Amino acid sequence: MAQDSESCPLCNTPGPRPYYRDTLREYLYCGKCRLVFVPGQYWLNYDREKAVYDLHENNAADQGYRKFLSRLAAPLSERLPLNQKGLDFGCGPGPVLSVLMEEQGHSMSNFDPIYFNDTALLSRTYDFITATEAVEHFQHPSEVFDLLFKMLHPGGWLGIMTKMVIDRQAFRNWHYIRDLTHISFYSQFTFQYLAERFASPVYFIGNDVILFQKKPG
Repeated sequence: MAQDSESCPLCNTPGPRPYYRDTLREYLYCGKCRLVFVPGQYWLNYDREKAVYDLHENNAADQGYRKFLSRLAAPLSERLPLNQKGLDFGCGPGPVLSVLMEEQGHSMSNFDPIYFNDTALLSRTYDFITATEAVEHFQHPSEVFDLLFKMLHPGGWLGIMTKMVIDRQAFRNWHYIRDLTHISFYSQFTFQYLAERFASPVYFIGNDVILFQKKPG
């Protein structure tokens, strides 16, 4: 069992509580922001984590995958003026969302710490940023969300796609926790905490799309 002195990686509140344990890992729960997370001793090393990602076969010709990503791309595009500049953060080995957004008249760069690790992109600012099926992989979500909001222009949009925690019973049978690269799990309450933290309104679309608009300057 992890030490109680471990703090929440999102809001830094000490003393997270046990939430669930399966045969491979334990999961802790923060009473403040309600993040459920996997303690560091259970994280995969770089090679094992990359081996999982290497199995992903995403490409822009896959109509099923395009439809999946359109659940984020469509509502985000509706909120953007034409010719906006974006960043796909955590794009994975086969970027597709950037293709969809470019088809809507925007320009988009791709960043991924494993496959497209151009850190110069992280010192620029953007009209919108996307993170599809990425936030559940964050080891240090507080630092990453700080960075994402810092990179957004005032009034810019952050679009996230991730499955959300419902309750403890559903968590036990959730396919999402079977992927050992998934270590941070958010609920609507968690995203509302982030909205308050960054003074940015949040919008929930369907079961797995979350849009933030950064407060104007």
